[in-house]
Amino acid sequence: MNTTQLRAFAVSAGMALGLLSLSFSPTHAATIDTGASDDAMSKQESKAQKKADHKAHRAKKNAELSTLEKNGYNPAGNQTNYPQNLQDAQQKAAGQKPTNAPAVAP
Repeated sequence: MNTTQLRAFAVSAGMALGLLSLSFSPTHAATIDTGASDDAMSKQESKAQKKADHKAHRAKKNAELSTLEKNGYNPAGNQTNYPQNLQDAQQKAAGQKPTNAPAVAP
């Protein structure tokens, strides 16, 4: 390589490094950070949605349990006739007459 070719190579290498440094400018970094914050927001939104779903599910189950308790089921009471007590409360809540059949042991 002669000096003219060496200078041309050095200039082109310097320009290439300059262009590479432009691609990592603060503007580009801000774009990357925005993408990261969008990802974080979607995680936060997902977490909030899961929390809302869990809260709605819990409220539904509590309402169902409250209805069963109003119709005679006591989850903390005597559990010797457990399945039948629950079934009677469910039938009563549905507007049917309880069958009062004895529980069958498995």
